[in-house]
Amino acid sequence: MAFPSDLDIARGAALKPLEDVAAEMGIPSHLLEPYGEQVVKIKLAAIEELADRPPAKYVVVSAITPTPLGEGKTTTTVGLGQGFRHIGQRATVAIRQPSMGPTFGIKGGAAGGGYSQVVPMEVLNLHLTGDMHAVTAAHNLLAAMIDNHLYQGNQLGLDPHNITWRRVLDVNDRALRNIIVGLGGRGDGVPRQTGFDITAASEVMATLALARSLEDLRDRLGRIVTGYTREGTPVTAEQLSTAGSMAVMLRDAVKPNLLQTLENTPVLVHAGPFGNIATGNSSVIADLIGIHGGDYLLTEAGFGADMGAERFFNIKCRTSGLVPDAAVVVATVRALKAHSGRYKVVAGRPLPPDLLQENPDDVIAGATNLRKQVANIRLHGIPAVVAINAFPTDHASEHQAIRDIAAELGARAAVCTHFTDGGRGAVELATAVAEAAAEPSQFRYLYPDSATLREKIEIVATQVYGAARVDYSALAAKQLDTYERAGFGRLPVCIAKTHLSLSSDPALKGAPTGWALPVREVRASAGAGFVYPICGEIRTMPGLGSSPAATRIDLDADGQIQGLS
Repeated sequence: MAFPSDLDIARGAALKPLEDVAAEMGIPSHLLEPYGEQVVKIKLAAIEELADRPPAKYVVVSAITPTPLGEGKTTTTVGLGQGFRHIGQRATVAIRQPSMGPTFGIKGGAAGGGYSQVVPMEVLNLHLTGDMHAVTAAHNLLAAMIDNHLYQGNQLGLDPHNITWRRVLDVNDRALRNIIVGLGGRGDGVPRQTGFDITAASEVMATLALARSLEDLRDRLGRIVTGYTREGTPVTAEQLSTAGSMAVMLRDAVKPNLLQTLENTPVLVHAGPFGNIATGNSSVIADLIGIHGGDYLLTEAGFGADMGAERFFNIKCRTSGLVPDAAVVVATVRALKAHSGRYKVVAGRPLPPDLLQENPDDVIAGATNLRKQVANIRLHGIPAVVAINAFPTDHASEHQAIRDIAAELGARAAVCTHFTDGGRGAVELATAVAEAAAEPSQFRYLYPDSATLREKIEIVATQVYGAARVDYSALAAKQLDTYERAGFGRLPVCIAKTHLSLSSDPALKGAPTGWALPVREVRASAGAGFVYPICGEIRTMPGLGSSPAATRIDLDADGQIQGLS
């Protein structure tokens, strides 16, 4: 009998009233704003009302460097949340909101999978409460105000050739990466080159994710740099008198969304910043609420521990003030085999047949990546638990190889079958995480605020990525000097690089050493509150493949969605 689709499993879920789910977190009904019958928003007053309650153990779920297919990090986060219920503990899950770009592209949705899903999965993956659209609208309002300012005389002296604020859209559309606006008659605006990014890459999205309150969000929006004058002076959204209107458009989006898993574990879904150029983490506000909602708060960080987890520790925790107790590193047999350098995994294509054969030696050969990612967690002073996300094509000897490697590292490990077995399949993982989180937290940031931007970049590059040195282009060196003079030097850094390697070269697998991190450009996300060096070619507007998911999604005769995955 074929395993049912994620959509079929999700539609068979026995959902609890969300008031009951919220009550399990200790959130009374007066703090809830229903959006239909299947989603509620939580009012920001919950942060203050719940503040006197004991904090939950705070656990971040990360991973080894993934293949282009992903390794089931969201599914593991959801399964772990369900698993805690099976050992008599209450957990809350906090994840990012999916972007519709991947949903209609190659990757599909981001509700988890199998019997470890957030439901209703079609609601989660398609629009939810409109937060993505609010971010899109607020971002594009600022873009429209910039072009109107140019048209109306440009009193601030913006250099049309040095405007950094592009437009955004929540679909994959490569044709919009580089465009010219203002064509036509004089009344159609000032012609200039610009482009579109996907909404998840918007600085407004990153700002929403890092804000602590509506007031803080309003202040951060005002600090957004839209471009520069010919003298190099930054021009902000506040100077363009647009930050207030943007905050108005986001006043509902700033409230986290409450959903549930297939087993009725509460899930906070809020914000969806890009994992390559932003934090790749869900919102600070969701965590400030969820930390008082049970025994454990589980939050997911995008991509490998060198990416999302490093940013979780050094950017998100810096902003929230919350102290993590443990981290989960998701590993799969297929990814470790890929890190041996003997196989090539391509998104949208079947796995190489030889990769599916029993071969623990290939797992061991690729384990340098696991070792480095566990070390990256420990750099920050907290224990790591290796979650072995099991696939039907795995072999027991390969799982044992990963257990043995984890034991060598002094890390706990657990084989997880949560995709097929739900929370029952994550009991071993939940037990291991509970034991790790019970250890005294020795959490520390990787660098102090007072370090220079160059020092911060070099600490991350050498200690987390394993680089031998950092090479700066002339442009990047000049930009770093400019940002230091402008007072941005105390901000943390968010290094934009490939997620497919610990290095800046996606072709380098395992844990490469002796390489140089090339910083070709540096940008400031002054609103969000970080500086991001760009290392390599980072696509901020994905394209569609030859057979995107959009070709398989439709409605049946009863108006039910089909083909969503």
